[in-house]
Amino acid sequence: MTRYTAATDADREAMLGAIGVASIEDLFADIPSELRLDGPLALDRERSEQEVCAELRALAARNASTEDELSFLGGGMYDHYVPALIDSILQRSEFLTPYTPYQPEVSQGGLQAMFEYQTAICELTGLPVSNASVYEGPSAVAAAGYVARHDNRRRRFVVSRGVHPHARETLRTHAHAWGMEVVEAPIHEGRTALPELDEDCSAVIVAQPNFLGAVEDLAALARAAHEVGALCIAACDPLPLALLRTPGECGVDIAVGEGQTLSNRLDFGGPSFGFFSTTEALVRRIPGRIAGETRDLEGRRGFVLTLQTREQHIRRERATSNICTSQALNALAGVIYLSWLGRRGITELVELMVQRTAYARERLEAIDGITAVHREPVVREFAVALQCSAERVIARCQAMGVNPGYPLGADYPEHPDALLVAITEQRSRADIDRLVEVLGDAVAGELRASAARVGV
Repeated sequence: MTRYTAATDADREAMLGAIGVASIEDLFADIPSELRLDGPLALDRERSEQEVCAELRALAARNASTEDELSFLGGGMYDHYVPALIDSILQRSEFLTPYTPYQPEVSQGGLQAMFEYQTAICELTGLPVSNASVYEGPSAVAAAGYVARHDNRRRRFVVSRGVHPHARETLRTHAHAWGMEVVEAPIHEGRTALPELDEDCSAVIVAQPNFLGAVEDLAALARAAHEVGALCIAACDPLPLALLRTPGECGVDIAVGEGQTLSNRLDFGGPSFGFFSTTEALVRRIPGRIAGETRDLEGRRGFVLTLQTREQHIRRERATSNICTSQALNALAGVIYLSWLGRRGITELVELMVQRTAYARERLEAIDGITAVHREPVVREFAVALQCSAERVIARCQAMGVNPGYPLGADYPEHPDALLVAITEQRSRADIDRLVEVLGDAVAGELRASAARVGV
């Protein structure tokens, strides 16, 4: 009877005893009681399937998407155009349904897609080695930290405050388990200001561009890291790399990043994929797997999994990753998109974003009550400070069908009423003019309301 049961009562008791708790409920003791369900779900079992579906559709309609409002949100996830070509290829059963390519002789298409993806990432980052992708951007940053820890056995990460807040949080979580210290380098006038580094520093971790939109001097940061024997890790937005000096050219040891901008839809923040590239010196420490090109006995081109560093493939103590899969389908969307754009197309796309971002920045900074957070060069997004409540201004704009940007206050208390405004190729000049009109009116209205509240 228990042959097909996942766990018996005796099994559960043995597991609970092994980890030292009396009940399954004890495992959730850290969750406040008011947040825990203390009874069965209150399901209306009298409703038909049709009625339930109708209510769920009504609930879903309360969400606002970038198709419903004019959105200038960014902060790591961006509203880029996804060409029809992407789905037409991704939805082929050869890519949509297969499992990990353990048998290369029957997985040549999947392995070739991985290989072409790796080639594209290497070209973008200017580094010679890329893996076949990881889960997403923040976990790629943590994986890069793990590589640095194993490479030099030092005890401290210096991470720029300009690195995405989620990536910094993920790095801290992993570093705690490794017994490592994480020190934040502040942002000064838009760029990273490194503290004095010493020989305890394992890696300097920065973003390009940083979270406030500023383009960093990667070469200078890499030199500072190398002077004390540390690695330099750059968390990069992949599209701007078409115009900026590549991480490889700047002397960066590991370039990682979030791949959502490469034709992965927003989809409530996921799924997407993370990319990871590095130097040949670190190739055997890279997480996940690498697809390689070879020749068979008859000289025909073929593909194999060249390096696999997770514990399933090598002795556990030698593993550098517990990645059980990658976001291969999402990464495939990325390489299809890059192939669709081509070298010229991606450059023209980023140049368009630079031009429109410069236009938006200039127009917004001319509004009374709005000032620049920094004056550094930007590519896709920039930060502006409001002289009134950002929360109230956003509410006013949303009532007019415009989401003006991401409020920075929660992640950067030093900028309590600042907005991060993102411009993609989806936002036309007319859209930007609409933002200027609506945001300007909202700021002016809020300034008048604030003055009235204090009796001025």
